[in-house]
Amino acid sequence: MRHTLMLGVAAALSLAACGKQDEPAAGNANAAEAAGDETLATALGSNAKLAAAVKAAGLEATLAGPGPYTLLAPSDAAFDKLPAGALDTLMKPEGRADLTALLSHHILPGTILAADIGKAIDAGGGKALIATMGGGTLIASRDGDKIIFADEAGTRAVVGSADQKRSNGVIHQIDSVLMPTK
Repeated sequence: MRHTLMLGVAAALSLAACGKQDEPAAGNANAAEAAGDETLATALGSNAKLAAAVKAAGLEATLAGPGPYTLLAPSDAAFDKLPAGALDTLMKPEGRADLTALLSHHILPGTILAADIGKAIDAGGGKALIATMGGGTLIASRDGDKIIFADEAGTRAVVGSADQKRSNGVIHQIDSVLMPTK
């Protein structure tokens, strides 16, 4: 049942991200027009720690590519919540695989707006399972009017600023770093 619900939600989000079948590129064109030439990669300036991590993991080209992707962007304060030295360890060459897994856990396939996530939460009876590009699963729910993402360990990230449209997707700012399962 849980697996079926996850697949159903993933399919619903994918369809919602694509728009109508007869207009598959409309959403991407609207996002591109709203954002101009700014990609997900070039929009990380206000998230210095995330930008440095993306560069260290070699994901700049991915986030500058055609996408579309949805990026759950942890703030610098979110990275500060990690155990002391954890980010420094991940940023070393020997930590690159773990860093890439961590960052891929914050990238969702397609352009998924907050309203799409809200619809999936409603359809799932208060929770939606969201597949990440890293192969993991996040649990989306609501706390009042705020969207919350939780990882499998129970870390909760609140979406602050949502729907920041870029030419190749959308960014949702979050207040915690979500961890992939090992």
